[in-house]
Amino acid sequence: MSTYGSPLVAVTGAEGFIGSHLTEALVKSGARVRAMVLYNSFNSWGWLEKLPAEVLENVEIVLGDVRDPVSVREFMRGAQVVYHLAALIAIPYSYQAPHSYVQTNVIGTLNVLEAARDLGTPRVVHTSTSEVYGTARSVPIHETHPLQGQSPYSASKIGADKLVESYHLSFGLPVVTLRPFNTYGPRQSARAVIPTIISQIAARRPVVKIGSLAPTRDFNFVSDTADSFIAVGTASSDQVVGRTLNTGTGVEISVGALIETIADIMGKHVELEQEKQRLRPDASEVMRLVSDSSELRRLTGWHPRHDLRRGLEQTSAWFIDPGNLSHYKTGLYSV
Repeated sequence: MSTYGSPLVAVTGAEGFIGSHLTEALVKSGARVRAMVLYNSFNSWGWLEKLPAEVLENVEIVLGDVRDPVSVREFMRGAQVVYHLAALIAIPYSYQAPHSYVQTNVIGTLNVLEAARDLGTPRVVHTSTSEVYGTARSVPIHETHPLQGQSPYSASKIGADKLVESYHLSFGLPVVTLRPFNTYGPRQSARAVIPTIISQIAARRPVVKIGSLAPTRDFNFVSDTADSFIAVGTASSDQVVGRTLNTGTGVEISVGALIETIADIMGKHVELEQEKQRLRPDASEVMRLVSDSSELRRLTGWHPRHDLRRGLEQTSAWFIDPGNLSHYKTGLYSV
């Protein structure tokens, strides 16, 4: 596999869950990838280290920080498309450290926008989240649904989304905002509900500890989410630039029903224990999320290739592997 001579694309947050899958998918699509990994003294590349060697040899890895404007500008130089995924995403931790969410999610996004404006970057794909909608007032949720900052995390992402919108309207910056609903799959952090459940079952914990069973979510398998990024990154400008587009399946399931499905797939009887620390404050909990992704489908032809059960089968098979499960501290609650 060689991407020599291919257009350069840049991915911030490439070491993370979705970022590593997107990086892999971009290389397999023929792109030449430059990947920003948050600087650390261990020289760790996060989940990128798990990519096949033939993929990784086509990735230029740069340690940097989206909070630093010089670091961002040099990273983006020469890129035809910038996929901006770097963010703090854990909702519970946003209650404890809201300033850090503003610095990374808002100021980090501002740095990407300013660099794109200075460098004349042909396209920036900004990552939003379905959490900006808050609890659904109408379903399925269309892009015109009101935005509700029900956690410091969602508020920081609303701020970032509005900055992106303003740079398009004020300066004509060629941006598109992709708004994924709940993504899941191999390599996801245990702060998310599906890895929390699967990892505890795979580790043979006698009781699975969980938060609220009532909220519903629209779960999208990670390779389908990666495909949606590439779809908006490669679509013609008049189709997507200046738009905000949802990506999801349009199917919702409660956390309680999700646990039953996972237990059935893994062939385990599950006893549950609700832990107070896993519950959001009442007014902060988002009770219902289900996507209307018709605009993304219409404009790009994207559609999910995995139904929930198939995706959960692939995800649980990955977690069952002892080498993969060893990356998770299944006895601890990850905020």
